[in-house]
Amino acid sequence: MKLVQQLCVIVMAAMGCAAGAQTVKVGEASYWLAPQSGEKTPPAAPHRTPELLKTAAQTNQWYSTLIFNAKPEVVFAQPLTVKVATTGFELALPSKEVVPTWRRDVEIHYPHRDPLVFQPTAFKLDAHQLAKASDWSIDVSMGAGNDALVATVSHGSPYVYFKLNRGDIRLQLPAATTRIENAADPRTLVLNVKGKRYAVFGPQGVQWEAQGTDAFVGRLPAGKGYFSTAALPDDKPQTLSLFTQHAYAFIQDTRVAWRYDQAQSRVETTFTATTRAMEGANTTPLLGLYPHHWFRNALVAERLGPGFDTLRGNIRTLAAAEFKIVKPYLGWVPFWPAVAEQPDAPKLDDVMSKDVRDARRMLRQGGNGPYWQGKGLMRVIKLMDVVEQQGNLKERDRLLALVKDRMEEWFSGKDNKTYFQYDEKLGTLVAHPEEYFSIEQMNDHHFHYGYWIRAAAEIALRDPAWAAKERWGGMVDKLIADIAHTGRGDKAFPFLRNFDPYEAHSWASGVGLGEFGNNQESSSEAVNAWAALILWGEVTGNRAVRDLGVYLYTSEVEAIDHYWFDVHKLVFPPEYKNVETSMVFGGKYAHNTWWTDEPRQIKGINLLPINTGAIYLGRYPDYVQKNLDALIPETALYKEFGKLPPNPPPPDIWQDIFSKYQALANPKKALAEWKRWGSVELGETRTSTLHWMLSLDAKGLPDFDVTADTPFYTVFKRADGSTTHLAYNAGNAPIDVKFSDGKTMKVMPRTLGMLR
Repeated sequence: MKLVQQLCVIVMAAMGCAAGAQTVKVGEASYWLAPQSGEKTPPAAPHRTPELLKTAAQTNQWYSTLIFNAKPEVVFAQPLTVKVATTGFELALPSKEVVPTWRRDVEIHYPHRDPLVFQPTAFKLDAHQLAKASDWSIDVSMGAGNDALVATVSHGSPYVYFKLNRGDIRLQLPAATTRIENAADPRTLVLNVKGKRYAVFGPQGVQWEAQGTDAFVGRLPAGKGYFSTAALPDDKPQTLSLFTQHAYAFIQDTRVAWRYDQAQSRVETTFTATTRAMEGANTTPLLGLYPHHWFRNALVAERLGPGFDTLRGNIRTLAAAEFKIVKPYLGWVPFWPAVAEQPDAPKLDDVMSKDVRDARRMLRQGGNGPYWQGKGLMRVIKLMDVVEQQGNLKERDRLLALVKDRMEEWFSGKDNKTYFQYDEKLGTLVAHPEEYFSIEQMNDHHFHYGYWIRAAAEIALRDPAWAAKERWGGMVDKLIADIAHTGRGDKAFPFLRNFDPYEAHSWASGVGLGEFGNNQESSSEAVNAWAALILWGEVTGNRAVRDLGVYLYTSEVEAIDHYWFDVHKLVFPPEYKNVETSMVFGGKYAHNTWWTDEPRQIKGINLLPINTGAIYLGRYPDYVQKNLDALIPETALYKEFGKLPPNPPPPDIWQDIFSKYQALANPKKALAEWKRWGSVELGETRTSTLHWMLSLDAKGLPDFDVTADTPFYTVFKRADGSTTHLAYNAGNAPIDVKFSDGKTMKVMPRTLGMLR
């Protein structure tokens, strides 16, 4: 019976499963097959070829606007922007625009301006479809019936590759344009368009005919309906020669592969492009590498070519079909040990007693949907960690039972107000009631489900039987599959729904609304989800999920350092005065949020939740202090401009987030400034905040120079040079942990080991 029910989810219409089957069992859990009457449903994604319609919809990607909208928004591929319209396929190289705000700061925009427009001469572009989606490249088909102009667009690539099934191609320009003669290769049309240089590379025998001063027609020989177009980074002859050499190596497919090297605590990521030589024998493409690809990467340093100024910093060209990056995995442990024998230690008992009494209420604060309920679950779990480590096992068991009961209420499928539902048409698991357009626009699934997966993993640390697939673990696996499925072209779920392998970070918007493309605000909540995958995979013995989590965690942390915090000074231009950006879009970044102008929440949204999996935030202590110091003038300006709402938030809103963050640079300062009975963010407790600060005050700051050959480790270093080594063993047999500084430690099963 179970097998039949599972098949109903995937091919319900084709197999004619009973209409009365409302839920599907997954062990002791269940999910619904349809929403309650009047509930939201996921959007349709019709703008795909029949072949792609057989797969789960490619939501939450840089190009997702294409599959949901008859008139899609601009797609920001970096360094190019493209847009499909009935008037033609638009392509442009955007430039920086500095846009002032009321806060006396600026936003940085790279908008779609002055595009080149490609139009077939033999047919109209009545509609578009996403025809292919590989790991960082897409094919877009425009036309009707058998007539099609197909464009291949790739992240980082300065080219768009075109195929045309019949007729010639017309190029409409935004203004009168200077054609630059290129006697070296008659196939190439080189143009200066408003100070920017482009080249169109036609097939052998092409004739480029001017039509006035702002248009050209490319007469394509019979059987040679292909050409490529590139933006050029400069006007040097050698650059044009380089781009011409690689212009006919058309990208057919792109694929990312990852490997967690546990012994060295690092992640190796390999990017491979498959190409086809349309003319000549050169199959090597010219790729574009983002800063996180080339920075401190000895594997590519000597091979980089000219680059483009972009929103993501300098994108450097590389003539290669494959390249590799190697990044350190910054270890962490599920929880930190007990604190005692400190002047402030008695305060911990004080706040812990109150938090334990309030735990049931904490589970239900904020909202009734998956985001706030998930935050409540993890809030109590993190309280439970401290209670357990401080030795109160009776209360630990009570808190554990509270979290189990709440998760089982949702997972059981018995409540018609709070439940999970699988949508076969889109290929997604959604949660009711909706929060933040998580169903209607497919937003934020990784933010929401990350809390649930982490809470489930912490339960599994104490009760492995609960996490068995035949009990509740199968439902957790479904949540993981929804946000980070590794199968490509599957019907059930898309490949890495929220994650962009080439940009190395996640996207939050499911349908890609807005003129500046997709976006992500809370990068820290994305990392929280990937930390949850690491813990769940390790504690359940699923190495594939664990290694996936390590890859996603490591990648997103690197992207944050570059594109949210700019710690290496490679991305933000001089005009941008903010220390960090809180919202990263395809075409802009801004220091703001979706819901408030209040500066503490603007900054804090890329910090929370701060728990042991967020220790990466302390990698650069000087930056931490600089970021916090910026709050003072930002808050003063906010008050000066009278932006306070009728019921303003407390002046110390989210003080626990900032106290924890401050402790990663200066624990004593954090302890001195924290108000024991002050504001509490609804994913935090006073207990976990104080325990965090006391731990860092006693053990010192995290030492990221020391690694270990296990996924769960942390090393602390005090000012006097003394260290504390932690390692957690989530398995069922003892392990010997080797640290890179020569220290070793035997750690027993389900135990946190400590070496001083």
